[in-house]
Amino acid sequence: MPETKAPDASRRSERSRRAIFDAALALVSETGYAKTTVEGIAARAGVGKQTIYRWWPSKAAVLLDAFLDLAARAAEEAGAEPGQTELPHTGDLAADLRLVLRATVDELNNPRYDAPTRALAAEGSTDPALGARFTEALLEPQLQVFARRIEAARAAGQVDPAVDARIATELLVGPLHHRWLHRTGPLTHAYADALVDHALRGLAPRP
Repeated sequence: MPETKAPDASRRSERSRRAIFDAALALVSETGYAKTTVEGIAARAGVGKQTIYRWWPSKAAVLLDAFLDLAARAAEEAGAEPGQTELPHTGDLAADLRLVLRATVDELNNPRYDAPTRALAAEGSTDPALGARFTEALLEPQLQVFARRIEAARAAGQVDPAVDARIATELLVGPLHHRWLHRTGPLTHAYADALVDHALRGLAPRP
């Protein structure tokens, strides 16, 4: 009698997690965060509500993990190596920053990312624990990547030695996210290029 293998619980759990992530992202995009419920995510994913509550304390926590997973998959699809967290370093600081800010514009304008990012930004402003985790897991690593590129440019004499790399980073990404979050104007490649030009004028070495 052929040996029967026991079901692989880890594979079943991974399939359930993937279905839950996909359901959460889809529902937030289709109906908005306020109308998305744990019950709705469970029904869409084909799992029991208790399965979700066994792994996450709230729909916000589900959405955060779903978004982090989405970001990781997007990086993998783009060909990024695991742990690769550096900006391009061609020697042309302006060109490197324009490339990355343009990619950021494309991501923020993509409906796949727009709705969940807005939901997490809004929820994180009223839920300190969620906001801290969102910052720690996603925002802070991105800011540090920019800061390291500014530090490298400073070491190469391309920016003023007195420049604070963190403040310089915020000069670049802060206005971009402000315009996206508050819809104060169109989010375009031209705007990203203008941010780089304006910021680098202020960061340039003094005569």
